[in-house]
Amino acid sequence: MGELSCMIYVLPVLVQGLSVIDLRACPHMRVHAMVRPVMKTQENTVAVGVSGGMDSLLALCLLKEQGRDVLAVHAHFLSPGSHWETLKSGLQKVCKTLDVPLHVADLHREFDLYVVRRFVADYSAGLTPNPCAACNPLMKFGQLFDFVRSLGAERIATGHYARMQGVEPWGTMLLRGVDRSKDQSYFLSLVPLERLRKAEFPLAGTLKRDVPEILERHGVRPPLPSESQEICFVPDDDYQAFLEQHGDMPGHGAMTLPDGTRVGTHRGLWRYTQGQRRGLGIAWRHPLYVLDKSVADNRLIVGPKDMLEAPGCIVAELNLMVPPESWPAVIRVQTRYRQKAKPSHFEVRGDQLILHFDEPHTRPTPGQVAAIYTDDDVVLGGGIISASL
Repeated sequence: MGELSCMIYVLPVLVQGLSVIDLRACPHMRVHAMVRPVMKTQENTVAVGVSGGMDSLLALCLLKEQGRDVLAVHAHFLSPGSHWETLKSGLQKVCKTLDVPLHVADLHREFDLYVVRRFVADYSAGLTPNPCAACNPLMKFGQLFDFVRSLGAERIATGHYARMQGVEPWGTMLLRGVDRSKDQSYFLSLVPLERLRKAEFPLAGTLKRDVPEILERHGVRPPLPSESQEICFVPDDDYQAFLEQHGDMPGHGAMTLPDGTRVGTHRGLWRYTQGQRRGLGIAWRHPLYVLDKSVADNRLIVGPKDMLEAPGCIVAELNLMVPPESWPAVIRVQTRYRQKAKPSHFEVRGDQLILHFDEPHTRPTPGQVAAIYTDDDVVLGGGIISASL
């Protein structure tokens, strides 16, 4: 069948006081554009993305307390189920208490397309992806932000621990949050700056440990009181079982030393990640760690601990918030969430960034995010690690 263009119309429906959208595409047609009826936007109206957890609801409370014109938006990212009604009911009660309108969007198809399927494809390709980092630009500040604008709001707020602040000479920029133990600027480094400049992070100066007490003072009980699991769409955080069910994953292959000496058999490259020691299932004269994956010949490369360090890495799929020619000579690079950013020199080669670490650095993992900072916590950009040097 020939390729056809199709417009998707959003059908606003009022259900029990909620504005719900259902996105329906014409069957058998490739979608080129999504067209939503856009209301006249109001610069002072802020839509707060609420998941049902403590952080996003506190963001809503704080903006409401400031006297801002706010509305709450919730997006269903997961497939329909009983949890939808339970969460909707809980959010209704909270928003009624705060006297804030609640709008709900069904975005589970988009989430499956942009986040879940990429997650499976990346693992199949030998990468170790970070779905939360992908969700932010594509869903929360992508599809959800577009929905927010259709409601008449020009700005979006979330419960992320990060800051937007004026920085000379670049203007409003993304910075780390005050609570360094919960800072989420790393996960936001892939969001385009023009979108971030329409965002607000009310928890920028809040400490995570204070959140339950502040919510209690506002009389708010979150429908989801506990912390969310590591990957929201993976049951019981068992990503291997999830991948087996949702993808045609590659099979067994050779496990070798860097010189090609075979030391065992791996059970599928997607089951391993760089730096891993446990679960290799081999006995050797000294402990062995995963160093790399050779997807071309389905080979897992292992070696001793002293080979785990790398002098640098290659970063692709760049999101540059400041042109590299304006960066300081020495930048700080964070290649894992729970890692201290370390000094690095850099060079730009075409559409890739080559990082040269200034001090010993654990071998970065392809598929993970590399976030680039200045010494004073300004995010210069981010990208996806494609290989170690």
